[in-house]
Amino acid sequence: MRDLLRSRQTQTNIYGYLLLLPSLIFLVLFTFYPLARTMYNSLFYNKISLPNPEFAGLGNFRSLWDNEVFWKVMRNTFIFVAGTVPISIAIALMMALFVNKAFRGSGILRTLFFYPTVLPTIAAANIWLFIYTPNYGLLNMVLEKIGLSSFNWLGDPSTALLSTMIMMIWKEAGYLMVFYLAGLQNIPKDMYEAAEVDGGKPSYVFFKITFPLLMPSTLFILIISTTHGFRMVDHLPIMTGGGPNNASNLLLYYIYETAFSSWNTGLAAALTLILAVILLLFASFQFFGLDKKIHYN
Repeated sequence: MRDLLRSRQTQTNIYGYLLLLPSLIFLVLFTFYPLARTMYNSLFYNKISLPNPEFAGLGNFRSLWDNEVFWKVMRNTFIFVAGTVPISIAIALMMALFVNKAFRGSGILRTLFFYPTVLPTIAAANIWLFIYTPNYGLLNMVLEKIGLSSFNWLGDPSTALLSTMIMMIWKEAGYLMVFYLAGLQNIPKDMYEAAEVDGGKPSYVFFKITFPLLMPSTLFILIISTTHGFRMVDHLPIMTGGGPNNASNLLLYYIYETAFSSWNTGLAAALTLILAVILLLFASFQFFGLDKKIHYN
């Protein structure tokens, strides 16, 4: 009897592994192999001026350590993520709390909040390029109406990065709002009714009921928005091209420039590996650090 049960269990396990096999093949082809190949390429000098790649060991990483542009790009990237992610999450939560209530026109308002997400990033970048354009851009026209002078928002190193961050917050907040809406609608209504009977104030209800029960949604949103923040690149060719003087350049765009403008694929592989390690560290912290402090029941 035991042999029969073991045989059935073995067949079930084999059947399960066979069902997972297609996903495993795609994971190996499009994740594990590219990562291994990137690690391998990062150990070689591979420039267009070299007929054959030359083994460099950690030479590419050492050259990045002494590269001022690399550190400037890293600083821009962390500022971009640290600025866009928390603000986008906060705005998304406020929008979700507002449109979650049943009132006339709430469906239209949800559509308006979500509309920037539907736009391709390039289209959104073109819209904001017009808004920021000196002299006849929408923002500068408003400034001139109130007596202030026109300003080149994307051409000034002190404001270029901030200007791109505002555009990205505008685009991403509506997307994150959808996840908060789903989380809000899963909160039991009787908890709010009990709080109302006990005379709980709105602030008390939010911090003691709503926000704690939204923490699983918040963790998920934090992970995807952080990952997305590090991968943002589509807007840069349209708005700033990474300039002026790399003031708005981000890591992924710097990888693209290194690989396809400078044709230094070895250095680009080293940069890609650094980006992968950063994302891995953030994901590990969020999963194994924050996840333990969240109650799902």
